[in-house]
Amino acid sequence: MANRHLARSVVLQVLFERDASGGKMSMQDAEKRLSDYALEFGARESDMPFMKQLLQTATAKQREIDDVIVRAAPEWPLEKIAAIDRNVLRLGLTELLYSDRTQVPAKVAINEAIELAKTFGSNSSGRFVNGVLGAVYVELGEPGKDEGGARKKAAQKTGKMPTEHLAGAVVYAKQGGETYLAFVHDIFGHWTISKGKIEEGEDVRGGATREIKEELGLDIKIVEELGVNEYIANDSKIDGGKKRKRVTYFLAESPFSELKLGPSGGLDDAQWFPLSAVGDLNFYDDTLKIIVPAINALARRGEK
Repeated sequence: MANRHLARSVVLQVLFERDASGGKMSMQDAEKRLSDYALEFGARESDMPFMKQLLQTATAKQREIDDVIVRAAPEWPLEKIAAIDRNVLRLGLTELLYSDRTQVPAKVAINEAIELAKTFGSNSSGRFVNGVLGAVYVELGEPGKDEGGARKKAAQKTGKMPTEHLAGAVVYAKQGGETYLAFVHDIFGHWTISKGKIEEGEDVRGGATREIKEELGLDIKIVEELGVNEYIANDSKIDGGKKRKRVTYFLAESPFSELKLGPSGGLDDAQWFPLSAVGDLNFYDDTLKIIVPAINALARRGEK
């Protein structure tokens, strides 16, 4: 067994026991169990920092991770998922959502979790874990997927797929001589751009204006179009189970006022950030493709 795979197996064992205790096992006891199992199963001493970090993150972020599981597998109440599958998902999502992707690429996190499910779960565990993590991977924008031929071929195959049109905006405001940008935070741990579905009979500019009002409580003035993102999302309500989402983004100006996060699902925060702090935020790759042109457009307009 490869060393890192063994290390993950040890962490899974501790997560499983902590779950069986009803979450009553203290972090100190959990780390003691981790050390004991690492010694028992022959894990490398050099992998202890990796295992401790994985265990600590999975424990600290369990509530957020469980919310993601519920959203990705709505037909499966969390308590009805087999205990081993539930904890494999927690471990896999910890790596998929919170690990450094230069150290643990998204597909590695998914494949490792699937292998753990096959090893320790039932005959159907691998497929179940693959389905849940795959759904989250798609919602994340398929990080790490090649941008070349493979994506083009996928787009060709989905030519007849139903398309849902959305609109959003990178909103900026001036305050105290400084430029601020407004972003929303999702339950996957990323800051992103406010957006929403365009209603029937509504144009994209009107849709963006309405969505920003509903989601952030801001009255915006659209300045210019920034670009379009397209991605494939799961939808069990339609034939084929998938649809294409096409999001048109704008740069928009707003007064600097209090953000009032609306009831949109999957979001847990909204904040203004000074332009100088935007580079420190955790964004999706596809989101960055819109934010960079927005910042360039602000520079052309003389906003600092």
